[in-house]
Amino acid sequence: MQFLKKNALGIAICAAIAAVSTFLAGLSVGSFSLEVIGAPVFAILIGMIITLVFPKFAVSERTKDGIKFTSKKILQWAVIILGFSLNLGTIAKVGSKSLPVIISTITISLVTAFVMMKIMKLDPKVSTLIGVGSSICGGSAIAATAPVIDADDEEVAQSISVIFLFNVLAALIFPTLGYALGLGSEGFAIFAGTAVNDTSSVTACASTGESIYGTEGILSAAVTVKLTRTLAIIPITLVLALIRTKKAKASGTESGSFSFAKIFPWFILYFIAASIITTVVGLIPENGFTAFYNGSFVSFMKWLAKFFIAMAMCAIGLNTNIVKLIKNGGKPILMGDRKSVV
Repeated sequence: MQFLKKNALGIAICAAIAAVSTFLAGLSVGSFSLEVIGAPVFAILIGMIITLVFPKFAVSERTKDGIKFTSKKILQWAVIILGFSLNLGTIAKVGSKSLPVIISTITISLVTAFVMMKIMKLDPKVSTLIGVGSSICGGSAIAATAPVIDADDEEVAQSISVIFLFNVLAALIFPTLGYALGLGSEGFAIFAGTAVNDTSSVTACASTGESIYGTEGILSAAVTVKLTRTLAIIPITLVLALIRTKKAKASGTESGSFSFAKIFPWFILYFIAASIITTVVGLIPENGFTAFYNGSFVSFMKWLAKFFIAMAMCAIGLNTNIVKLIKNGGKPILMGDRKSVV
């Protein structure tokens, strides 16, 4: 009861805004689908606008605890639930062709982010979030990485904003660009799956590609490549946790309250467990249970993960100063642009 008393209102407000954002993301303006923008971006923008108009809303005694819980814990729950959409067997079978490309692009993109951070003197946490967001899988990677490096809500909001900008540009430009470059349908599927960040934008880009190429199969292949990239969340978060521990020891802050166990991304283990469950179910001969699991259950888990991310982004938006975000956004945008070059 004490938990509900402290958190219920803040969580309910974030859920309500996430519902509105999900509705908006399902609309279309002419031939342009707002799904390209996505519910998380709508949620974070609405949250920032509310805080701009009512500065004390997110810090009031009635709402602050629930908003904080949503931005931290529900964000981690979203990553865990995302694991149910990953069948490791299917990814290993279909995604193996694209694995060398995925590893190469992730490595080059992360190295480039590190170099640009040094040259442009960017904030290390924002640089890390943008680096993993654009290299791996957009908002999901940022959600998994933020608690590991102890990024605050404003840093997460800045990173999400940069990722959003290039998601929209990629979804609009890449289909025509890939066709103009002479990429075949299979080549374009790999291109879309590795070069576009969030799943919603990969889907939009690949769907447009099917229309331009006049063939089916691009969408499913691109999404599979995208899901293969998502698995890179696991080693990246573990490496970042180790790096943070090493730095803490070197600076002497490992004494007292700091420990590797506290920053270890334990929720990633649940993410892996969810993926293993889906993989095991995929090995069971077809029956009523497996049909329900692979169909309705997995679809619901995908939707719930997106909804939780939208809730968390709303909470982050409520804790973000939009004026400061715009003022400090120039250099991070240049960093986000590097992937189009890679």
